[in-house]
Amino acid sequence: MKTASVHDPLPIDQDPVGKLLADELDARDWSQADFAVILGRPTQFVSEIINGKKEITRESAAQIAAALGTSAELWLNLQDQFLLATQAKDPGTQTRLSEVRTRALISKHAPVELLRKRRILTATNLDDLAKQVMELYELASLEDEPAFMVAARRANRHENLSLLQTTWFACVRRQARRQPPTEPYSDKKLRALARSLSQTLHTSEDFEELPDRFREAGVRLVFVDAFPSAKIDGGAMYVGGYPVIGLSGRGKRLDKVLFTLLHETGHILKGHVDEHHYIVEEIVDSQVGHGVQESEADDVAGELLFLSPFPQVPGRIGGPWVDQVANQLGVARIVVIGHLQHMGRLDWRTTLAKNAPVVGDALETWK
Repeated sequence: MKTASVHDPLPIDQDPVGKLLADELDARDWSQADFAVILGRPTQFVSEIINGKKEITRESAAQIAAALGTSAELWLNLQDQFLLATQAKDPGTQTRLSEVRTRALISKHAPVELLRKRRILTATNLDDLAKQVMELYELASLEDEPAFMVAARRANRHENLSLLQTTWFACVRRQARRQPPTEPYSDKKLRALARSLSQTLHTSEDFEELPDRFREAGVRLVFVDAFPSAKIDGGAMYVGGYPVIGLSGRGKRLDKVLFTLLHETGHILKGHVDEHHYIVEEIVDSQVGHGVQESEADDVAGELLFLSPFPQVPGRIGGPWVDQVANQLGVARIVVIGHLQHMGRLDWRTTLAKNAPVVGDALETWK
């Protein structure tokens, strides 16, 4: 072997590094014992490297390089190249590495342990797990990226969809495909239904029949419980040619879920989502920084929430006044309270919201 400089290229089809070292010693007429004396090492140490029983370490590479006038990197690289080439020829090793790559691709798309816990992924072997993930995200290959046609109310503004948010949408879409609406989509029916929601949704039980009511308008209504830290309340998309609204029920309070439902309905009525486009939007407590479509959907939701003008708010707000306004507007008491909180007229910790109705159990019936 030619004495190498620091930048010598690594050979192809390389011999074991021990044989290369032996060739260097032969070229110099040095015995293993001679070389051991030069290194200040036992002869057994040199013998074990030459016979492949001992790997070259950073320390020994530096000593060999100093003795032969080469670089320490050369000997470490020669050793690594040979070991990697040997590894590449081992079928068992390559099978294990292929499994590692598959698991990495799966984890790029899916929070596997969370989906296992929710029984969304049930496969016990890697091949079946990969198939389930591709089915959930509608991928032809694990190397592909999922595409979603969605308008999502989420809290982490100005960011791309997170892994958990993408997974939530995938679950909504899968559930929507399993039971499409029986009627064609009707803008007229959806508008009429939307106008009735705040007037008819006063208790948790009132939410149980909502999927059937939306199905009559040609819209699929889906509940997928929020994933931890996903920061998403709902979304609208098209699946198989019909509109879908997904709710996560985050917060579970009746007025919050109702407003999200009206907001996503607004996206559909405004034509913000279709088979080819999606938008992502966030939940905020003020109009500052809203995009046009976000503001339009909020405007629709506001118009649908109160079909009559909201009365002038007194300086001091009490329970009797809240009850009176709720009866006057035909909405649940908590809807009035939530609106006042959003306006900044009531603190979010107000005792008026104590024991506010939640709809989590009703949303579970949608499954």
